[in-house]
Amino acid sequence: MRRFGTQGPVNPQEHYVVSRSDEIADFIKRVEEGRCVVIFAPRQTGKTTFFRRALDVLVADSDIETEAASPAAYFPIPLNFDVYKNTSVADFYANLYQDICEEIENLFQRRGGTPTEALIQLLADTELTNPHTLRRFFRRLERLLTPQKFVFIIDEFDGIPQAALSDFLHTLRHIYIAGKPRCPHSVGIIGVKSIAQLNYDRSISPFNIQDEFHLPNFTLEQVQELLEQYTNEVGQAFVPEVIESIHKQTAGQPVLVNRFAQILTEELQVPKTEPITLAHFSEAHAQLLEEDNVNFTHLLTNIRRDPRFESLLMRIMAREEGVDFNLRSDIVSELATYGVIARGDDGMCEIINPIYLYCILQAFKAVVNGLEDEYLHDGTREGFLDYLTPTGQIDMKALLDNFRDFIIRAGFRILQVPDTPQESVGRHLLLAYLDQFIKLIGGFMHIEVPTGRGRMDIIIIHNQQKYIVETKIWRGDNRYQAGKKQLAVYLSSEGVAEGYYVVFDHRQNPALGSPSVTGKGRIETETIDGLTVRSYVIPVIQEPPSKVPNTSGIQ
Repeated sequence: MRRFGTQGPVNPQEHYVVSRSDEIADFIKRVEEGRCVVIFAPRQTGKTTFFRRALDVLVADSDIETEAASPAAYFPIPLNFDVYKNTSVADFYANLYQDICEEIENLFQRRGGTPTEALIQLLADTELTNPHTLRRFFRRLERLLTPQKFVFIIDEFDGIPQAALSDFLHTLRHIYIAGKPRCPHSVGIIGVKSIAQLNYDRSISPFNIQDEFHLPNFTLEQVQELLEQYTNEVGQAFVPEVIESIHKQTAGQPVLVNRFAQILTEELQVPKTEPITLAHFSEAHAQLLEEDNVNFTHLLTNIRRDPRFESLLMRIMAREEGVDFNLRSDIVSELATYGVIARGDDGMCEIINPIYLYCILQAFKAVVNGLEDEYLHDGTREGFLDYLTPTGQIDMKALLDNFRDFIIRAGFRILQVPDTPQESVGRHLLLAYLDQFIKLIGGFMHIEVPTGRGRMDIIIIHNQQKYIVETKIWRGDNRYQAGKKQLAVYLSSEGVAEGYYVVFDHRQNPALGSPSVTGKGRIETETIDGLTVRSYVIPVIQEPPSKVPNTSGIQ
């Protein structure tokens, strides 16, 4: 039986695989046109799997509903530069040639053919030592392969020795601009860093023959296609809401989608006679957020590379006006390269998916904030268990009222929480506070907002009931009021009758000018479109009392 794959490239014989037929057809069309196709995307996004599938199509010369391939149209071979990283230029070309020879032999074997004597002689007589010998070899190879068109796809292109990069790219460019027929007819380049990022002296940038190919995350329909393969083989169905929730949480990131499915189908031991439900999804989600896997390790390693990354990521999360997705900024470009952020529909930076957003918040959260002992007030009888009703439901009103009181009790000290950006400290403390409560009562908590700026929705699930807490930073009364309506729309879409809206006010002198406002901020409960919204505006006190100016007129 096949399974969901998360370790390296997947293949249809062993794994459930998204066909990506439209993307394959697009790529094959570009090969037919003789383009130099490049894709630079983060690790574990399905690049290698995609190009292996494309290579298989070229090898088989199937037309996949295009005019791109006719019998024996192409002679495609794969290469991988990962093993060349620490070699000299001479060793790079020598080993490159050996790999080309081996792959030519492999392709003849796959097709059941035999190389001509002339080709055998060329391969025996050639010695590659530099880019000039490579160019001449390609010219001779083209004469011997005609009418087939030589194509090679280079995986892990980032592994090319730095000293060899510029001349190698110049050679490809020279071959390309010489016109058709040419050898290679088309080149596929796959890597994490772009040509500009690899070529630090910028002598070949821009590499103006490149045709950038965007390989997107899975769409909802592709996630359905993937999971339906399992259902068709095993007979166990996923309820539609589970499929939608997987796509929402992962934004279709291939490894995370497959890991979700792996947990649900292999590790939770759900009887195969039962469907996989939202309750199972919540359990799998909690497990995924708590585990340490390679994808998360890559994410966290990358965001810790530069202290400026934390500041930018916190700004993206906190500010509704957003941060411009400007790839000419080194910080934005690097975070995009690492697969942390992407361009939103409005041209602003977005964190890739809610799971990454949660991991980023956890990564920058202080291990100990020093205020844990003050979470609960002196009148507590059973600690956090006071906030469970006799029927086992969460008393969210009382729980959040207490959080508001805790922030007021802590005062300016919350700004002294170590290693936490000040504008994000309220959210960090709310997450830590709720996390401690949820773990005690055995519930689940995650972030479910579609990475929109300035807004973060915390979803709590306990005893089959969902609780939604939306958080924002104060950006004026108009946005505050609009946020309530936004929350009501979200509650309606989730089928939840009551929600909670927590806004942190970081102004030096918050303007608290309504009857519902006290020194502890603003609390109000309203009915919006038939749904209950309880709102909190919590002031973040900026200075110790001794430093706050006396404006009362009392000496």
